[in-house]
Amino acid sequence: MPLDQASTQMLQQLVEMGAKPFHQMSPDEARRFLAAFRPAYGSGPSMNRVVEEMLPIPGGHCAVRVLIPSDDICGVILHCHGGGWVTLSIDDYDAFGRTLADQSRCAVVLVEYRLAPEHPFPAALDDCQVALNWLADARGRLFGQASLPLIVSGDSAGGNLAAVLANRAARGQGPELAMQVLLYPVTQARFDTDSYLNPDFQLLLSREDMAWFWSHYLPDAVRRDLPDASPLHEADVSRLPPTLIVGAEMDVLNSDADAYAAKLEAAGVPVVHRRFEGQMHIFATMINVLPASAEAIRLIADEIDRVLATTLAHT
Repeated sequence: MPLDQASTQMLQQLVEMGAKPFHQMSPDEARRFLAAFRPAYGSGPSMNRVVEEMLPIPGGHCAVRVLIPSDDICGVILHCHGGGWVTLSIDDYDAFGRTLADQSRCAVVLVEYRLAPEHPFPAALDDCQVALNWLADARGRLFGQASLPLIVSGDSAGGNLAAVLANRAARGQGPELAMQVLLYPVTQARFDTDSYLNPDFQLLLSREDMAWFWSHYLPDAVRRDLPDASPLHEADVSRLPPTLIVGAEMDVLNSDADAYAAKLEAAGVPVVHRRFEGQMHIFATMINVLPASAEAIRLIADEIDRVLATTLAHT
């Protein structure tokens, strides 16, 4: 079906404003462009508590923001934000994180990982790993429940980071996870897939834009095939937790999501894969801007509730 009206109007407004494609911007220009959307997202639901901490990483610190909706939570979600590993921050995801926390009844932890090209691969991944390990150890202190289920989630490039974290955990290189949630994830570094080559999908994110993001994140094209960069190349995914993959119909990353869902299903991993018709890349996190975001967050919250209830019933 065609792109929905709200998305079409937003793209038209960007054209009228003279916005350039990402691949024609500098990293700083792209950061300013996306940060300009922040006021439109609003403040999100009020939280019971918000905890800010600085985690030590090589050469500095990594900020995390813990959004706690109530004293009675059922899990903890570590969310790795999108932005092509080059743009966006936890401030851009605050309203999304609050909304997800409110609807899922889980604490949501946002990670201010280092951005490329100043900090190329694997800096972002290393920071997210530090945050996940810290969170696993801090559950008792933060929430009074040391065994709360852990979930990793991420959108776009953040979906790439979340998928790698889950693969590492399945290898025994991270804490046990109850679930992973991947929103239109980057799972490989190929630009010749059906969705990349579809001219109707070259919208807010295009094939050229993704090549630009990869060139900043991991300039060495040979290393992009490493499983820690392209989770689709992970040899064994059979031990992964239940997985929700959310896609947008008109997105250059559709083939990435499809291939990853197929790989996990073939390995026996429980997978729910939902593609939202008439939507483009980034829709799910655009709170109060694209109406379909609300439906996507509701789906995520419902699937988390279902998976955690099933897990509890089997323990």
